[in-house]
Amino acid sequence: MATIKLDLSGLKCPLPALKTRKALKAVPPGDFLEIICTDPLSVIDIPNLMRETGDKVEITERAERRIVFLIERIAGLADAAPQ
Repeated sequence: MATIKLDLSGLKCPLPALKTRKALKAVPPGDFLEIICTDPLSVIDIPNLMRETGDKVEITERAERRIVFLIERIAGLADAAPQ
């Protein structure tokens, strides 16, 4: 299992969710995508995106101005969706 890191610090809504969706397409099932965000709305947007894609948010860490999501890629809805 590998972890791909993506730093989306400084990006505002909706860019963190859009870039996360795009990055997930390159992550094989069973691997992880670690997202670092500074946009407070990402605590709403990223979990909502995971409900759409069928992937799983493993860890959500919230520091002073930083939010970290560890997402497990699961073969599911996103794989079946047309490109």
